[in-house]
Amino acid sequence: MKNIIKDIIKPYQGEKGSLIPILQAVQEETGFISENAISTIAQNLNMSEHEIYGVVTFYTQFRYTKPGDHMVKVCLGTACHVRGGEQLLDRTENILNIKPGQTTLDSSFSLERVACMGCCALAPVVVVDNKIYPNVTGPKVEKIISKYSSPDKKE
Repeated sequence: MKNIIKDIIKPYQGEKGSLIPILQAVQEETGFISENAISTIAQNLNMSEHEIYGVVTFYTQFRYTKPGDHMVKVCLGTACHVRGGEQLLDRTENILNIKPGQTTLDSSFSLERVACMGCCALAPVVVVDNKIYPNVTGPKVEKIISKYSSPDKKE
């Protein structure tokens, strides 16, 4: 892990304001920002871990826990909200038995609520691993999630 982070930091050495791009690259590579990553970044940038935690906790884009194998995003933009997005999120929470920002105990799924996916004409929308599912209903979200639950049918 330390070598991966050091390789990410190399191109940014000496650049002011490089912390956010470094954190983004670490998260892209590892899926989240771990305590070890923060420690390694702090050592290599001559910053305190507290400074880095301050940045990481300020921005909602950063995750502190390892994401599940499948990321489920429920859109709650205006069009999706009007067409039942909140109920769809409730249904998804019940199916997965987690809240947004959490990961299932078996690490199969993580759930996020999204402000807008940018495909309002398809509302309500659920996205699983960057695959967009349009016009989703409660029963349909159950079928979608079951596709990814079954080991022989993972997409």
